[in-house]
Amino acid sequence: MIAGALFYYQGHWWYNRLLTRIRRLRQPKYLFGAIVGGLYFYWYFIRSLARGGRGAPIPLGHQELAQGIASLVLFIMVALAWILPYSRAALSFTEAEVAFLFPAPIGRKTLIHFKLLKSQAVILFSAILLTLIGRSWGGGHFIIRALGWWIVFATMNLHSLGSSFARTRLLDRGFSNWLRRLLVLAVLCCVVGGVIYWALVTLPPPQIEGRTDLDWLARYATDVLRSGPLPYVLFPFRLVVAPSFAANAAQFLLALGPALAVMALLYWWVIRSNVAFEEASVELSRKTAERLAAVRSGNWHAARKPKKAARSPFQLSPTGLPAIALLWKNLTSAGSLVTARVWLFLVWAVIFGGFLAHSLTSRTEGLGAGLAVCALMLAGFSLFWGPQMIRSDLRLDLPVTDVLKMFPMPGWQVVLGEVLAPAAILTAVQWLLLLVALILFPNHFERLVTTPAQRFGFALASAIVLPCVDLIALIIPNAAVLFFPAWFQLGKDGPRGFETTGQQLILMFGQLLVLALSLAPAVALFTLIFFLTSPLFPMALRVLLGGAAAAVFLLVEAGFAIRLLGAVFERFDLSEENLAQG
Repeated sequence: MIAGALFYYQGHWWYNRLLTRIRRLRQPKYLFGAIVGGLYFYWYFIRSLARGGRGAPIPLGHQELAQGIASLVLFIMVALAWILPYSRAALSFTEAEVAFLFPAPIGRKTLIHFKLLKSQAVILFSAILLTLIGRSWGGGHFIIRALGWWIVFATMNLHSLGSSFARTRLLDRGFSNWLRRLLVLAVLCCVVGGVIYWALVTLPPPQIEGRTDLDWLARYATDVLRSGPLPYVLFPFRLVVAPSFAANAAQFLLALGPALAVMALLYWWVIRSNVAFEEASVELSRKTAERLAAVRSGNWHAARKPKKAARSPFQLSPTGLPAIALLWKNLTSAGSLVTARVWLFLVWAVIFGGFLAHSLTSRTEGLGAGLAVCALMLAGFSLFWGPQMIRSDLRLDLPVTDVLKMFPMPGWQVVLGEVLAPAAILTAVQWLLLLVALILFPNHFERLVTTPAQRFGFALASAIVLPCVDLIALIIPNAAVLFFPAWFQLGKDGPRGFETTGQQLILMFGQLLVLALSLAPAVALFTLIFFLTSPLFPMALRVLLGGAAAAVFLLVEAGFAIRLLGAVFERFDLSEENLAQG
């Protein structure tokens, strides 16, 4: 009887959720987003799936390594579940679920079963999505890989629930969070120290003399993962990930039994845990409901979670350019990691660690060059993904634009101050990556021959150009916020689905197009100066001159854009925008 009522509630919950999303398509922003999102999912997932359900098989020599790395990642995630959390066990329920379930004559086990049942839909969707994203990985059929991901996610869900109950019982018995963390870290240090000691004493050192590839690293990692104490530590985690690596149905069925046994053991642990979670769950539900109500009413300031006071990045002067005050505010809100002390320590660590790595990799230039190329690739990726990830600007302060408009400063200074903080953070990260590449890149690598002067010239030119490119790349999404505020997803409490994915795709491709058009004149200017000065100066100096000219052009371009956005910001009225997320 109770089980039927719970299934009835869950079925109608999904039906109403689907109906709400269909009705939301009457708004053009969701309709266009649904069209683009549907085309994206068809082209990237369904179209390739229709050609064949199998992925590319893992090379025979790397199967053991891949499975060992997967089990090691799972082990790290389990360890973090015992180290990072600090709150008591609280199951997430909506206000309707609290009103419907908690007064009902049902026990804690039924509530736990309800949450486990409700989570299966999200777990199954995540498993299918990751199977589609990693469709070229693994030789098994699509169904085998999807079921493998489901086993991993369902096991992690059970462990997360059980570990939260266990942490609550420790708190009830007088174990503080820090005592628990110290005990877990002590055990981890013993395990890691034992593995390292065994590897140094037992395994022969890797032969890297004259090698320009990383095959030696793969073989050494395979030896560490399949022999010694580590296989015993990772044994239960290997059982969980083994179905994901099955190449056929026979291998999958053979690996399915032990994985389900691990899940059954965790399920028994969760069900047998006699922990009171009702009060914490009701409090969590109340806070979530208040946050959602604040979002729907437009009170974005109340919807934000309170933050602890953070250390200021620098001493703010009482006089000076007003935009620096917004820079100080956004750097402070970014967290305690954005301080001068932390960045000085990072620079020292990069320099010391870089020269140490350079001395250790001097016998194989390929390793040093590989690490340098990885650093340069990360710096290149940061140009496109960094502005989307670091949002300490108008994208974060859009709900409080009415407060910003009250400041005694023109609009262009508000825009400048808002984009300076993410530009400074992004530039600092890129400069650290450039420093790593400058230290590690060898003089000779395959057919490429470089001199210290050339490497320094390229690094200096990049260090000059990157802040200007970051400024342009951050002005564009801030301009999109002012011109299309209703299209932005403000916080994690907003709507979700493939229609909002389509909205994000439209915004992303539009911003990339504007960024390419903005950088094209600077690239043309750099190319012109580089070739015109070729008879006069060496390559390093030509690159430096071209980079300086491109940087000046980008700064002028950014100045015009900030002035334009300042005028738009002064006319911007938040009350006229329909920001209520349906």
